[in-house]
Amino acid sequence: MASFHLRCGECGTTYAEDPTRLVCSVCAEHQEPGGSLRGVLEVVVESLPQVWPAEDPGQRFNADWLPISTPASCPPFPVGATPLLDAPALRAHLDMPRLWIKDDTRNPSGSTKDRASYLVTAKARDYGLQTIATASTGNAATALAAVAAAAAKRAVVFVPAAAPQAKLIQMLSYGATVFRVDGSYDDAFELCVDACRAFGWYNRNTGINPFTIEGKKTAGLEIAADLAPEVPDVILVPTGDGVILSGVAKGFTDLMRAGLLTRVPRLVAVQPEGSAAMVHALRTDAEDVWAVHGAKSVADSLVVQVPRNARCCLREIRASGGDGVTVTDDAILAAIPALARRTGVFAEPAGAAALAGLEAALAAGVVERDERVVLLVTGTGLKDVAAAARAVPPPDPIAPSLAAVVESLERAGGAV
Repeated sequence: MASFHLRCGECGTTYAEDPTRLVCSVCAEHQEPGGSLRGVLEVVVESLPQVWPAEDPGQRFNADWLPISTPASCPPFPVGATPLLDAPALRAHLDMPRLWIKDDTRNPSGSTKDRASYLVTAKARDYGLQTIATASTGNAATALAAVAAAAAKRAVVFVPAAAPQAKLIQMLSYGATVFRVDGSYDDAFELCVDACRAFGWYNRNTGINPFTIEGKKTAGLEIAADLAPEVPDVILVPTGDGVILSGVAKGFTDLMRAGLLTRVPRLVAVQPEGSAAMVHALRTDAEDVWAVHGAKSVADSLVVQVPRNARCCLREIRASGGDGVTVTDDAILAAIPALARRTGVFAEPAGAAALAGLEAALAAGVVERDERVVLLVTGTGLKDVAAAARAVPPPDPIAPSLAAVVESLERAGGAV
């Protein structure tokens, strides 16, 4: 077992493990209704291994690097160990010879969110808790539903009523209890917190459960291990609540603590223009965010009025020397086929935002073309085919004849 304690990212107060402990008691007193979380706790593994995480994919989630009591706590579900792709066609198109794609669409439920749900479910098994609840725009809910099903746990999820149908069908198929909230993700988040307090459910909410960041740090561990002995210069991360970015940062800082790395990559948050609280805070040197009322984007996974993990995420970006960029919905939609055609990776809008963000970062001078750059693609396009169809509408039917094929090719300007 990896010994660990919890430490407040704001005031530094430390706490022993406690299944009822989610935030720092001191800083939580400053919590404002609907505001970013105060007193987010960080897991500090006290004796990290002096060797790289195991290369065996089945051992990427292991007790040496993570706060679990035993590997037996891990659900029987193959989360993580997703590939880091060379992407030669995209490299050539962008004139970036050291560009990689971290393809987290290959997680079992199709998104990075499986990582956090996996570890939170492992902790629920440690604690003997049966019901795990979360609020989500869709992916965290499907991830929890999938992992909970594999672990014979009950998943209760709160999602905005406007969540994409594919995600709703996915979480319902896994057997989750689903509450479609007539409101925003922020409304669903607060309702989930209230329900967990009222009914004693284990709260997996992004940011509020310290093990969500710890689960997502495995993406950072994998990127570092796959590129070793080189270290990426920049990682671009689609950002909503900020937990994925904070998790990637945690993976690299843990590797530095273990003496396996001497530096961390710059972290660049990518946000839609219509939901960019984190980037606005970076631009104004603020330590916290202001609510973006009416936040909206085609990238539903990134839509949040108040990023709950804002303070931690902003600290990590600045500590890495990183930055943030915003992208339009049109750029996000265009990035879906652009990414698919040059890498073979079909991403939902939030995942494709990483490529749109790279183009914006290059234009702004945030990233240079000769740097080692990793794009974290966070979710599969199968979760929101309707959005992808806006960028690549289906062709009209043709007659079943070669003449019709030739005519169609000629109209499209293609070769026979």
